[in-house]
Amino acid sequence: MERRAEAPPPPPQGLDFTVENVEKALHQLYYDPNIENKNLAQKWLMQAQVSPQAWHFSWLLLHMDKVPEIQYFGASALHIKISRYWNDIPADQYESLKSQLFTHITRFASGSKIVLTRLCVALASLALSMMPDAWPCAVADMVRMFQAEDSNVDGRARCLALLELLTVLPEEFQTSRLPQYRKGQVRSVLAQECGSVFPLLEQLLQQQDSPGFIKQKVLKCFSSWVQLEIPLMDCENLIQAAFTSLQDPELFDTAVEAVVNAISQPDAQRYVNTLLKLIPPVLGLQEQLRQAVQSGDMETSHGICRIAVALGENHSRALLDQVEHWQSFLALVNMIMFCTGIPGHYPVNETTSSLTLTFWYTLQDDILSFEPDKQAVYQQVYRPVYFQLVDVLLHKAQFPSDEEYGFWSSDEKEQFRIYRVDISDTLMYVYEMLGAELLSSLYDKLGRLLTNTEQPSTWQHTEALLYGFQSIAETIDVNYSDVVPGLIGLIPRISISNVQLADTVMFTIGSLSEWLADHPVMINNVLPLVLQALGNPELSISSVSTLKKICRECKYDLPPYAANIVAVSQEVLMKQIHKTSQCMWLMQALGFLLSALQVEEILKNLHSLITPYIQQLEKLADETPNPSNRLAIIHILGLLSNLFTTLDISHHDDDHESTEVKKLPVQQGPNPVVVVLQQVFQLIQKVLSKWLNDAQVVESVCAIFEKSVKTLLDDFAPMVPQLCEMLGQMYSTIPQVSAIELTRQLVHIFAHEPAHFPPIKALFLLVTSVTLTLFQQGPRDHPDIVDSFMQLLAQALKRKPDLFLCSNLDVKAVFQCGVLSLKFPEAPTVKASCGFFTELLPRCGEIAPVGQVVHENGKVLLQAVLEGIGGQASRSLMDHFAEILFALNKHCFSLLSVWIKEAMQQDGFPSARVTPEQKENFSQQILSRERVNKRRVKEMVKEFTLLCRGLHGTEYTADY
Repeated sequence: MERRAEAPPPPPQGLDFTVENVEKALHQLYYDPNIENKNLAQKWLMQAQVSPQAWHFSWLLLHMDKVPEIQYFGASALHIKISRYWNDIPADQYESLKSQLFTHITRFASGSKIVLTRLCVALASLALSMMPDAWPCAVADMVRMFQAEDSNVDGRARCLALLELLTVLPEEFQTSRLPQYRKGQVRSVLAQECGSVFPLLEQLLQQQDSPGFIKQKVLKCFSSWVQLEIPLMDCENLIQAAFTSLQDPELFDTAVEAVVNAISQPDAQRYVNTLLKLIPPVLGLQEQLRQAVQSGDMETSHGICRIAVALGENHSRALLDQVEHWQSFLALVNMIMFCTGIPGHYPVNETTSSLTLTFWYTLQDDILSFEPDKQAVYQQVYRPVYFQLVDVLLHKAQFPSDEEYGFWSSDEKEQFRIYRVDISDTLMYVYEMLGAELLSSLYDKLGRLLTNTEQPSTWQHTEALLYGFQSIAETIDVNYSDVVPGLIGLIPRISISNVQLADTVMFTIGSLSEWLADHPVMINNVLPLVLQALGNPELSISSVSTLKKICRECKYDLPPYAANIVAVSQEVLMKQIHKTSQCMWLMQALGFLLSALQVEEILKNLHSLITPYIQQLEKLADETPNPSNRLAIIHILGLLSNLFTTLDISHHDDDHESTEVKKLPVQQGPNPVVVVLQQVFQLIQKVLSKWLNDAQVVESVCAIFEKSVKTLLDDFAPMVPQLCEMLGQMYSTIPQVSAIELTRQLVHIFAHEPAHFPPIKALFLLVTSVTLTLFQQGPRDHPDIVDSFMQLLAQALKRKPDLFLCSNLDVKAVFQCGVLSLKFPEAPTVKASCGFFTELLPRCGEIAPVGQVVHENGKVLLQAVLEGIGGQASRSLMDHFAEILFALNKHCFSLLSVWIKEAMQQDGFPSARVTPEQKENFSQQILSRERVNKRRVKEMVKEFTLLCRGLHGTEYTADY
C-alpha cells in the first residue's frame, strides 16, 4: 500500500460498510499519524467485521490486486463471521462457502503467507462447525483436494498450503467456542481422522528429496495434532522420525517440540509398551548431548534435556511399575542426573539444569507411594541415586570465583539466587527420602573440609555444604539430630573471608535457633559471631534476622548476654549502618530480649536504648516541618512501635514447652512500656500538633499505641484515658483512618470494662459526631474513612452495644450513613457497611433506639440492598448483601414482607432486565421457610443478581 501525501479523512461512524470505505479505514489505521483517527478507524473496522455486509466485502478484499494488509482484513473478517456467527449461515450455503475458501487457499498458496494462514484458519473453523454430520470426512477431503493435480499451482506450494491447513485445524479446535458436548464429539472425530494425516506426514519426512522447510512444517503439523490426545501408539512412527530429525540442526528445535508434545500428553501413560520403546532412542541422544556440552552448544543440550525430562517426569510411575525394565529406566534417571549436573554455572554457562528439578520430586513421590515391600526394593536402588543428587545439587549451588561473579549482571545474580532457592527446596524435599543420614553425610563432608590442613578448600565448597544444611534445618525439626552439636562446634572454625559465606553462616545459625533454645549452653559458641556481623552493612539482612530469631526463641537464656546485645545493637543503630527495615527488625529483636528481664533491668535498658531517640525527637519537634525531618520523625516512631510490638513481660505469646520452668515471676507495678509511653506522651502530642496534616506521621504515632495495645492488652489500661483524649483531639482536627483503627482497637479491648467505659464512650461519640459531619460535607472523597468507620460501628455493636443507648448518639443519622455507604463503588467500603448492618439488625429488640430507627427506615435499607443486587454493586459482594437480607428476615420478618412487596412494585426496579414474575418469585423465595437457611438465601441472591444483570445461563456464570 503506497503512502500518500495526505491521509483520507476519517470514516464517519454512520458510513456504509463498503469495500471502498473499508480500504479508506485500513489506510487510516496503518498510516494516519493521528492516534485518535487510528482509534476511530479501528473501532469502525471492528464493527465492519461483524456486520452482515462483511460476507460481501470480504471476498472483494481478497482480490489478488489488493495489498496484503487489505487481503488479511478480508480473510480475518471471514474467520470472525464463520467462528462467531455460524448460526447466521443458512445450511444450503455451506458447500459454496467451503468451495470458495478452497479456491482462495489454492490461489494464495503462492501468495502472502499471513493471508494464507488466515484463510486456512477460516476453513478450519468451517470444518469444525460442519463435522461430523454436514462434512463427514472433512480432513480426508482436504488432503484429497490439495493432492489433486492443479497445473496452475506449484506442487510444493500446494503441499505447504495443505500442511498449513492441517496445522491450524487442531489449534483452531483448542481455541474454538464450541459447546462442551460438541467439543467432545469433534475431538473424537479428529482423532479418527489422523489416519488421513499421519501417513502423509510420514511419507513427507521419509522422502529423500523433501526440502528442509517442508520437513519443518511436517513436524509442526505433527506437534499440533498430538495435542488432540491421539493414542501414543498411533504416533509411534512419527515420533521415531522426529528422533531422526534431531540429527539435522535445521530441524532440531521443531523436532524437540514435536517429541516433547507427543510424550507429554496426559493420555500417553496408558501406552506403556510404546513408552518403553521410547527409552532407547532417548538414551541414544547421550552422545549428541555430551558433544553439545563440550562445544558449549546450550540450545542442543537444552533440547535433549527437555526430551529426557518429559519422558521421566510425565511417566515415572508407569515406567517404575515395569519392574523387569528397571535397568533401562535407571539409565534414563542417570541421563537426567547428567542434565542436573551439567557443567558450568547457571544461568551464565547453562540454563538446562533447572529443567530437571521437578523430575526429582515426581520420582520420589512415586517411589514413596508404593506399598512397603515394593518401596523397600526401590529405596535400595534409588537411595544411592538421591545421595548422588545431593552432591550434584550442592556442586551446582556453589558460587563462581569472586572474579567471575564480579562480571555477572544484576539480572544474572538474581536468577542464580532464585535457582539456589529452588535447589534448597529440592534438598528439603529429598530429606523425606534420605532422613537423618543426609544430615550426617553433610556434617561429615563439612568436618573433613574444615579439618583437612593439607588440602585447603575453597570458600565456595564450604558455603555450599552449609547452605545444604541450612536448607534442611530451616523447615525440618533437627532438635533430635546428633550432628547439630558438632556443627555448632565447627561454625567458629570457618574462616570467613567472603560476604556470601558470611551470609550463609548467619542464616545457618538462624535456622538452628530453636535447637539453641533447647541447648542453651551452646549459645555462646555462635552469639559472638552474630554480634560481630551486625557491624557489617553487607551482612545486614542475615545478621539482623538471625539475631531476631535467637532473641525470640532463646530469650529466657539470654539475660547473661543482654547487656552486650543491647550495647552492640545501640552502637549499630546510632551509626545508621542498616536500612530502615533492618532497624525495625533489630528493635523487635531487642523487644524479645528485654521481655525476659526483671522490670528494673528492662527500664534501665529501655532508658539507655531510647534516650538518644527521645532527645532527637525533642529537637525535631521544635523544628519547622520539612521533608527531611519528616522522614527522621517517622523513622524514630517506627523504631519505638517495633520495640513495643515484641516487648511483652506477661508472655501472652509464649508457646515454649520448656518455658514453664524458666518463666519469670509475675511482675508487680506498672508495665515498662506504659512507663515509657507516659514519659514520652507529651512529646508525641507536641510532634502531632505540628504534623497533624501528614497522614504518615499520624499513622506512625497511632502505630506505637496500636502495637502496644495489641501486645500489652489489659496492662495498657493506665494509658486509656489520656490516649482517648489525644485521639479525640486528633480526629476532631483532621479525620484520619489510623485514628479510627486505634479507636476500634480500644473499643475491642476496653469498652466492656466499667472503669474504662467513660473515656471510651466519649471517644466513640466524638469520632461518630465528626464522621457524621464529614458525611454531610460529602464523604465520596474519603472511602477509606467510611470503611474504617463502618468497621468501628460493627465492633461497638459486637463488644458494647450499650454505646448505642447514649442519648447524644444520633442512631438515625448513623443508619442513614450506613445506607449511603452501601452505594459506594469501592467494594471494601460496601463490605464494611454490610458488616455494620449485619451486627445492627440483631439488636432491634434489645436496644430501643436501634429498633425504632430500623422500624422507620428499614425500607430505605432494603431498597439500597436490592439496588446493589440489581446490578449497582460488584457481584463479589452478593454474599454480604445476602447476610443483610438474612438478618432482616430473622429480626424484622413482618416488616420485610411489606417492604419487599412495595419495593418490587416499582417499574424497572431493581433492574429493567427482570420480569414481574421473576421479581415475585424472588420475593416469595426470600420470605419462604428456606429463609432460615443462610446458604440458601445466598444462593437465591446469586441467582437473582444474574437475572438482573442479564447473565443467567451464560458462560460468565460458570465459576459463580
